[in-house]
Amino acid sequence: MQKIKIKSIAKNPLPAYQTAHSAGMDLMANLTTTIDLNPGERKLIGTGLSIALPIGYEAQIRSRSGIAYKNGVCVLNSPGTIDSDYRGEIKILLMNHGNEVFRIAHGDRIAQMVIAKHESISWEPVNELDETLRGAGGYGSTGVKNTD
Repeated sequence: MQKIKIKSIAKNPLPAYQTAHSAGMDLMANLTTTIDLNPGERKLIGTGLSIALPIGYEAQIRSRSGIAYKNGVCVLNSPGTIDSDYRGEIKILLMNHGNEVFRIAHGDRIAQMVIAKHESISWEPVNELDETLRGAGGYGSTGVKNTD
């Protein structure tokens, strides 16, 4: 298991896996006052956490399925990426796509974080790419075909 350095100025527990096989850890709001997120509004919500990821890793910030389904509140740039050289506070960009005000209090679980390995690449410019069965088909090209 990879160990990652974490700094917390929040009075919340550190992110933790909720079950033995969870991929994500819940992130909690670090607030001094309750925030109302109105329909159509977006706000950055601090977590009070900073991390030092090893090179070759990223932290992906994703919506929590429960508040997305029940309230229409999602991480706007999901998945957001925390790079290995970022040392600032992790802040969550939430947007209320729902019809009701969504109230956020200190300690509320507002997003989830997945730690993932990634590869760095370099480009090899070419004039042609190899052919595949799919080719340039996109936007539903592998789905059900209309028979009309």
